[in-house]
Amino acid sequence: MIYLKSVLNVIDNSGAALVECVNVLGKGNKTAGRVGDRIVVVVQSIRSAKLLAQTSAQNRVQRGDVRHAVIVRTKKEFQRQDGTVVRFDDNACVLINKQGEPIGTRIMGVVARELQQGYAKIVALAPKVV
Repeated sequence: MIYLKSVLNVIDNSGAALVECVNVLGKGNKTAGRVGDRIVVVVQSIRSAKLLAQTSAQNRVQRGDVRHAVIVRTKKEFQRQDGTVVRFDDNACVLINKQGEPIGTRIMGVVARELQQGYAKIVALAPKVV
């Protein structure tokens, strides 16, 4: 569950390393975000320039930028329709643009299967889907 002021890891190559949630976008009066939910984040720290040598300048983000993101992993366990319980080691997100397409060109790490309905491009870029 991702709440206001939650800190998340960014697992794409957009340039951000850590972000802080400032709003959960969704239906109704929703206060907590789950896997697959869209959130608004503020970039708290960025990755070093050496790691981003292959990304274009237009995709890089700066500290303090306000961006949209989608939650791909949460520490809070959740149960699927088939009865399996899934839990990850960290809270992670992928930065997206207003249309829902990822800003980065690579995803580092696993993502949850619940993203297949709305964010097929993120699932296609991910090395493993759990």
